Amino acid sequence: MATPPERTAPAPARAATDVNAQLLHALRERDVILENAGVGIVFVKQRTIVRCNQRYAEIYGFDDPLGPIGTSSIAIYPSERDFKQLGAEAYPILATGQTYKTERLMRRRSGELFWCSLTGRLINADDPADGSIWIVDDINEQKQAQSELQTVTHQQRLILDHSMVGIVFLRDRKVTQCNRSFEALFGYAPGELAGSSSRQWYLTDEDWNEAGRRCYEPFSKGLAFEGEMLLRKKDGTAVHCEVRSKAIDPHDLSQGSIWITMDITARKNAESALVRAKDELEHLVDERTQQLKLTVSALQQKVLEQQQAEAHIQQLAHYDSLTGLPNRVLLSDRAHQALEIARRQQEPLALLFLDLDHFKNVNDSLGHRVGDELLALLAQRLKTAVREQDTVSRLGGDEFILVLPGTDAQGAAHVATKVMALAAQAFQIEHNELTVTPSIGIALYPGDGADFDTLCRCADIAMYRAKHDGRNNFRFFTGEMQAQSVRALQLENALRRALEREQLSLHYQPQVCLRTGRVIGAEALLRWQHPELGHVSPAEFIPVAETSGLILPIGEWVLRSAALQLKAWMEAGMAPITISVNLSSVQFRHADLPALVSRILDEARLPPNLLELELTEGVAMVDPLGAIAVMNDLHDRGVRMSIDDFGTGYSSLSYLKKFRIYKLKIDQSFVRDITDDPEDKAIVSAIIGMAASLGLQTIAEGVETAGQLDHLRAMGCDEVQGFHFSRPVPADAFAAFVQAALR
Repeated sequence: MATPPERTAPAPARAATDVNAQLLHALRERDVILENAGVGIVFVKQRTIVRCNQRYAEIYGFDDPLGPIGTSSIAIYPSERDFKQLGAEAYPILATGQTYKTERLMRRRSGELFWCSLTGRLINADDPADGSIWIVDDINEQKQAQSELQTVTHQQRLILDHSMVGIVFLRDRKVTQCNRSFEALFGYAPGELAGSSSRQWYLTDEDWNEAGRRCYEPFSKGLAFEGEMLLRKKDGTAVHCEVRSKAIDPHDLSQGSIWITMDITARKNAESALVRAKDELEHLVDERTQQLKLTVSALQQKVLEQQQAEAHIQQLAHYDSLTGLPNRVLLSDRAHQALEIARRQQEPLALLFLDLDHFKNVNDSLGHRVGDELLALLAQRLKTAVREQDTVSRLGGDEFILVLPGTDAQGAAHVATKVMALAAQAFQIEHNELTVTPSIGIALYPGDGADFDTLCRCADIAMYRAKHDGRNNFRFFTGEMQAQSVRALQLENALRRALEREQLSLHYQPQVCLRTGRVIGAEALLRWQHPELGHVSPAEFIPVAETSGLILPIGEWVLRSAALQLKAWMEAGMAPITISVNLSSVQFRHADLPALVSRILDEARLPPNLLELELTEGVAMVDPLGAIAVMNDLHDRGVRMSIDDFGTGYSSLSYLKKFRIYKLKIDQSFVRDITDDPEDKAIVSAIIGMAASLGLQTIAEGVETAGQLDHLRAMGCDEVQGFHFSRPVPADAFAAFVQAALR
């Protein structure tokens, strides 16, 4: 049987089938969009809902999208008036083909009113009868949150305005806002503190800096600060305050902090009066009944023994693991107890601060294991030097503190001498026989301080004086030391801002060639003029700069300023001369020195042979091999080196001949009496002769008379400088001096 041929649908029919398929596909896509949209979607025509999605039905309280169909869109508004108002606002925008957006109160099916976000657009702007499409979102919770935030903010402002304590918010230690109680506490007018620094309610810069260290350190750990401070009002009056503060966000300290402050001056006065009354009563009781004093003493001793027993149980928390001595925590506890007993019984007390001299050399050369063993052995010896009631503590590193109750100055000196003798005995550690020397500072209660921290600080100051006086010795604290310590701290704080406040300047002293009489160089000398401290001598502030590390930025400024000044003189027509700059030991040991010098010379576009760096022989001889390496590096860069104050130290001629130096500077102490003292004359002649044999130039400083000049010329000295020609002068005066010398 033959198979009938397949029939093919006519072309118009196939086209209609394709269009229907595309229409069905588009309708399915629309339904998917409607059903899965996260917002309500509704089609409105002639004020009647003709289609919506599931989310729209849920928003208005219907079970499914069929529920709202055919209902009037007026029913979803709180009232017909609200519906008409929306239409009046929306229609002019919709009629132009634009989208209309608003937030309105709407009505659910249950009658509940809620806030809603509406976004509408005409389906066909040319024919509004085709209806409109609206996107609806329930924002009721968002509106409630905004309302609550406004309420909380208002309540916060009420708390600030009506609080009886001072409240201030700080950011970068500046006021962002504060309440009236805070302004009134310190005597300021409303709004006067806005944006100002918190420094103004502290008595001194030191108090302000100390508050920053005490208060801001806990903030980063999420902790609050609570304490008492002595602050100042606007009129300068001191006021005792109880202060509580905390960071707003411990993880972001830039958000600032909140401070609550309460005036406790009256309470402090009452407490002081109570303490005085208590002291008077105790004194009266002590006078009238010796038996009571003995009883109290016995009870205190019992308490002390009990505390010591408890401290023994907490060995790990209160004793140094290396030496077995009390650590800082236990030391503080024992010292406070001993001081309290000394105060009540009116007895003396001595505190010794001990630091080993050059202990770092032991660790660096033999290792920390040997250093630790040395500390442990020393600790055992220290314990044999004191009584049972005394305390020997290791503070850390090679520092020890001895607290000696009932000990006066004579007893403290005896213990210090005994400790030095014990330390001087050799220590046998493995195959090494070691000796150490201590420097000891002594502070006495109550003359040097009434509390542990003050006594520690005084003893520490005295210990540094012992080191300064040659080490392996002890010194008692004196008021002069305190003044020097305060002066050093004052200078260090002021010196930290001296550069940026342009308080530093350079003066220049001419250097004259003896053969030609011409100015061939200038020594740059640093000067500091402080608005309150006045002129500060370099001999005073240079050591402070070196110990604090400030000498590095200051030294760089001196090098750069001197180089730029020489370049400016040359551009103004002055013939090229050598500029001399002194280097400190800290600068010379800094690894970046040669590269820094080259950078500065490049910036100033100055030939390196016009720069001469002066270094004292003492600095060079601390590490001769290292000094040779640095000098060679600078020499290879074309920079000249000279040895300053030559003859005052202990130079080794074997190293001197290896130093890549250009010149020796004869110290002014030899030049001063050269016309009268045969020994000085012989020393100067020997230095000049030795320099000539080594191919070095010589320059004598401190030349003040014609007689000194004649002797130096006769001996063959190459160059001179001193008051005979000119004092160190500012740059413009130096240029005038050179110009006058050419006439």
